Amino acid sequence: MDVTGTDPTSGRAVALRPSSRFAAWHWATGQAQQVFATGDLGKILRLFRTVHGINQTELGQLLGYDKTHISAIELGKRSVEDVGSRRRIADQLRLPPHLLGITDVADTDHRAMVQFGESTVRLAEIARQTGHATEAVAELWPLVARLEARLDDGHTEREVLHLLARARVGLGVALGNVLPEERLATAARWTGKSLAIAQYVNDPAFSSFVLRMHGNELRKAGMTGVAVDRLQHAAALAPDPQTRAAVLPLLARAAGALGNSTLFDTVVSEAQALLDEVEHTSLFNPYSMHEIRLRGLVATGRADIAIRLAEHAPTPTMTVAPQWRVIELITVAHVRLLADDRDGATGCLQAAVREALIQRLPHQLQRIMRAAGERLPASRDAAAHALDQLRQEMAA
Repeated sequence: MDVTGTDPTSGRAVALRPSSRFAAWHWATGQAQQVFATGDLGKILRLFRTVHGINQTELGQLLGYDKTHISAIELGKRSVEDVGSRRRIADQLRLPPHLLGITDVADTDHRAMVQFGESTVRLAEIARQTGHATEAVAELWPLVARLEARLDDGHTEREVLHLLARARVGLGVALGNVLPEERLATAARWTGKSLAIAQYVNDPAFSSFVLRMHGNELRKAGMTGVAVDRLQHAAALAPDPQTRAAVLPLLARAAGALGNSTLFDTVVSEAQALLDEVEHTSLFNPYSMHEIRLRGLVATGRADIAIRLAEHAPTPTMTVAPQWRVIELITVAHVRLLADDRDGATGCLQAAVREALIQRLPHQLQRIMRAAGERLPASRDAAAHALDQLRQEMAA
């Protein structure tokens, strides 16, 4: 969502609070969905002000109303029923018009809507992969809201359902990047909302994709047992080696987190064998598999093997997503601490804190704090300070 609006009376830009561009994820919360479902303009305006940290006077400047008028709308003492005014409010606040009861022109053109949605999902995934998950959330939530409204209106075309499922998954995964650990269940909830559609569509490759992404978000949210179940199901449905290869790294991670060394070893062995057979991706490549193996060995009680392997990391053969570099640095730091290499661990964690703050990765900052613990208090405190900074921006 933009950080500025336009004052209708003067045509001048009116700035929201600088931190508002980091608040877009609020629109995907259960609270926001409940407010939008009411169709109550007063409640929607109040939520908008809360998300962006602005008062009634500032909102009035955006909409061309005075504070008294805004207060009356929020209290339900004044209504705005005419289409023109509601459309103008939607435009000024950058809200999908249908959320205010307006039928958007684009919604009447089914093909244009689907093409737009496909483009949005692709661009959002590129944004997430390149370290811009907040922007991905901002792009995806209006699309999800629009598609869900179509579904509520009885539009159940297969391509719309397919697009909605992918958009929900994309939104959940992007949220999984920008939310702190205590809120990661929200990311898992959004990916999980696509399971019913995947079952309805009855396409094994697509079902495997949805189960894979949902399983990974469940793991991140600490629901490891059910995550393993979802990921094993995804692997079983995979119709070809390339699709199966997309599941194996995530299944190995979840098996390690569960402490299931037998399953972990089996999955890693299969993944290693497939590395020479299938096309490498941002997740399935020797570099990422090395990090997954190190973390899983430590989690299954074989730190001695992880220590020996840590010094033999493969050189990346392709561009690695920024968040993957942070993940790898934290894992290597953990292993080096186990080997009592405090200087090496400190160097890794310092680099990880800097990059996690730039990429806005609160969950990884929390991992840094755990990895540093009492042995590296300076690194732990640096991560805690960066996490507080992100939380303040997200709460604004």
